[in-house]
Amino acid sequence: MEAILAAGAFMLIIYIAILVIMLVSMWKIFTKAGKPGWACIVPIYNIIVMLDIVGKPAWWILLYLIPIVNIVVGIVIMVQLAKAFGKDIGFAIGLILVPIIFIPMLAFGSAQYTKPAAA
Repeated sequence: MEAILAAGAFMLIIYIAILVIMLVSMWKIFTKAGKPGWACIVPIYNIIVMLDIVGKPAWWILLYLIPIVNIVVGIVIMVQLAKAFGKDIGFAIGLILVPIIFIPMLAFGSAQYTKPAAA
């Protein structure tokens, strides 16, 4: 029984560590783009700010409510995010498939926010 509790506690610590890494990384990405970092922790508003960063209109948030379409929109947003920071499609694929690695790379790497890619 103690082993199960220890494993659960270990998994909880790993989960919290991943959440903190992603929060700090998104905060840094928002700051690099000239947006307030705190916006990444406010539900719904963080999506609106992300849409602004990638140059998409705010009404796209409604597309997140449509099943299947929301997956496509999420992929488009990640591709546009990579382009807005001067990265290529390979990096965008990394953002989509392995975000726990590529979002911190985007946040703490040398990538500079240029402009909304869709503008």
